Amino acid sequence: MTTTTTVKKLSPEEYLAYDDGTDTKYELVDGELVEMPPETDRNNLISLYLLSEFIKFIPIQLIRHKDTELVVMGNRTRVRLPDLMILTQELLTVLAGKRATIAPDMPSPIMVVEVVSPGKVNQDRDYRYKRSEYAARGIPEYWIVDADQAKVTLLTLVDGLYEEAIFQGTDLITSMTFPTLNLTAVQILAAGQV
Repeated sequence: MTTTTTVKKLSPEEYLAYDDGTDTKYELVDGELVEMPPETDRNNLISLYLLSEFIKFIPIQLIRHKDTELVVMGNRTRVRLPDLMILTQELLTVLAGKRATIAPDMPSPIMVVEVVSPGKVNQDRDYRYKRSEYAARGIPEYWIVDADQAKVTLLTLVDGLYEEAIFQGTDLITSMTFPTLNLTAVQILAAGQV
């Protein structure tokens, strides 16, 4: 469960300068710091599995795993911390040596993956809010991996809106961004089983 930890609304600049002296991770949502609780072991294993698969054909420098912030726009500026992102070479060059924050004036990543945590709040965040935020940011491909519903939702940006394809079981995932990817939904979801 996420908790809101501030009363004062923070500007994006204040958020980027914020340091409470802990290792707590936050997202900025409509000016409020929202603490991101530790991931479930299942979610960590799924995102690590995807990282291990992408690293087979994407240079490691272009992959970000739970460590790079992405500034998106909502009613106010929001800063998200995706589970996995694939950068373009241009974005990598722009980020070089700077804080791992993709600002609005920077190119977008070519892909974002979110592994849904249990609960309605988390489902709403990944399926509803991030879907519109990532589309507005111009991210060509957004994956929602949902172990509770045993599916992978792949959203492809077409004329500013996402077109949705759902993969379950042995369905082979068809990615426009990575056409040589050879993964099924069950392979991804099984990675989270202990």
